[in-house]
Amino acid sequence: MAKKHDDELDDETLALLAWCMEVETHLVAAGATTEEAQDHIEEQAEWYTDMFYDGLTPAEAAKQALA
Repeated sequence: MAKKHDDELDDETLALLAWCMEVETHLVAAGATTEEAQDHIEEQAEWYTDMFYDGLTPAEAAKQALA
């Protein structure tokens, strides 16, 4: 029996991805290149996920990343 492959993401995951995209814009505004910002978010995915669930705004998360 073939396993069903579901490419749809749940609402929570979509919200996290949108939040990370906002963090990226703040990092770029602070001087990072888009590639640097994306690489940093990917490398620190668990840390950013924690900040998302802790209720930080994207601006607050970017500020912590730049500290």
